[in-house]
Amino acid sequence: MPKDARSRRLLAADEANNPTSEVLRFGPDKPLRLDAGVELTPFQIAYQTYGTLNEARTNAVLVCHALTGDQHAANAHPVTGKAGWWDVLIGPGRIVDTDRFFVICSNVIGGCLGSTGPASINPATGKPYGLDLPVITIPDMVRAQAMLVDHFGIDQLFCVIGGSMGGMQVLEWAASHSDRVFSALPIATGPRHSSQNIAFNEVGRQSVMADPDWCGGRYIEEDKRPEKGLAVARMAAHITYLSEAALHRKFGRNLQDRAHLTFGFDADFQIESYLRHQGMTFVDRFDANSYLYMTRAMDYFDLAADHDGRLADAFAGTSTRFCLVSFTSDWLFPTSESRSVVHALNAAGASVSFVEIETDRGHDAFLLDEPELFAAINGFINSAARAYGLPEADQ
Repeated sequence: MPKDARSRRLLAADEANNPTSEVLRFGPDKPLRLDAGVELTPFQIAYQTYGTLNEARTNAVLVCHALTGDQHAANAHPVTGKAGWWDVLIGPGRIVDTDRFFVICSNVIGGCLGSTGPASINPATGKPYGLDLPVITIPDMVRAQAMLVDHFGIDQLFCVIGGSMGGMQVLEWAASHSDRVFSALPIATGPRHSSQNIAFNEVGRQSVMADPDWCGGRYIEEDKRPEKGLAVARMAAHITYLSEAALHRKFGRNLQDRAHLTFGFDADFQIESYLRHQGMTFVDRFDANSYLYMTRAMDYFDLAADHDGRLADAFAGTSTRFCLVSFTSDWLFPTSESRSVVHALNAAGASVSFVEIETDRGHDAFLLDEPELFAAINGFINSAARAYGLPEADQ
């Protein structure tokens, strides 16, 4: 992997159009119909698979990534070299056992790791889309994923699983394609964004757009990058992924590599240094315009909106089995959000279980080594697999 930041950024830019993963391309005969009222064509989906699809095509698990995730859920990232973002959960002998299941993870439409997004080349102009790409929604992402699932000849997914924005995709799958989802695991998510979440996202977007190197979204053409604006956006968002207790436990008011305050504006405190590091490493791998598109997709998501505000009606008649998971210290998607979905599913007569996990690790707990989370997922998957007629896990 490249060690210097510039090389990583060049590699990340190349990944937008020439990803280090499988790519499925759709021509004008198979456009993606968007909620914005237009068709996206041609377009492509970059994806990774793990494990083997069985002969009956019944052991497929679709993994949906969060805001700044990608298709590299359980393999080394091609830009950073780090382990996959859900490597703790997915793999041979792990909870989502790739010796048992065929796991699919795609980069969402609007992303920046190979699926069509704002950094992709617009075939009409020969230049990057920038803001000419129509606004993408969570249902748009799911429609594209459904086309990818069709490519594998899979009629019904055994399970769809994801956290945060990935959890929104899981809920959309279960609501709009319930006949294609046997079981669903939405984690640390909700049926719509709160006004507070929209507010934080808007701060992030304005940080990006206020950077003079944003160039109205045409920074790639200008050979510039709004790095400072994107870094600040990431810093602000990262605070929402943690809890006050976790921040205090990890950093408190400890000074960074110094014995005394400097009475200046360098990073005196460890938390300041940590956030600056998070911001600067993020810009090495993520496209600024994709950040705008991803946050806007989350803001627009409202599962009850198309059902006269009745969330239960979004799941009417569903036969999907559900397990929802929340974390006590998650204030981005608090437990009340998961409970609202559980109540709606109960009202719709769905099969649903719910687990609230005690932890001080905040929203990001779904990405970490959380034994209670693993136990909940493992129990649900094994129970669903028995009901679905899949072979038992090897002991």
